[in-house]
Amino acid sequence: MDFYNILLNAHKGFGYLEILLVTLFVIALLATMFGYSGKVNNFLKKTTLFTMIFFHVQFLAGLALLLVSPGVKTALSAGTLMSDSYARFQYVEHPFSMLIAAILMTVVNKKVKTNPTLSLGVVIMGLIAVGLFAFAFPWARVFGA
Repeated sequence: MDFYNILLNAHKGFGYLEILLVTLFVIALLATMFGYSGKVNNFLKKTTLFTMIFFHVQFLAGLALLLVSPGVKTALSAGTLMSDSYARFQYVEHPFSMLIAAILMTVVNKKVKTNPTLSLGVVIMGLIAVGLFAFAFPWARVFGA
């Protein structure tokens, strides 16, 4: 098995775990926002931390995968990177959306860790990060179309 396939399988495997963590994060965020009068609990702190860690792991694995991928080199040399919708999503929209989502999750983790109560801005940032993740996740390729 070559390095590309090892990275691809790791990226896919962590993707399933990331879906589970994002779901737990949204549940914890909404439960804290509506159920505990905005007081940050340990469950929210832990889910935010692990979601952020796996966002970063996924991004780094994806970046390494992007650098060794033969497809991006082919699309760049053919000049079809931005004109082909599949190549644009795969090599431009997906990585940049995940980068922004990872940055937002880092900010959310910092705010959740340091503040005793949850503010609306933190909730909005967390939901934007989850929305970017949901947009950039290749649902059709992973679960079949």
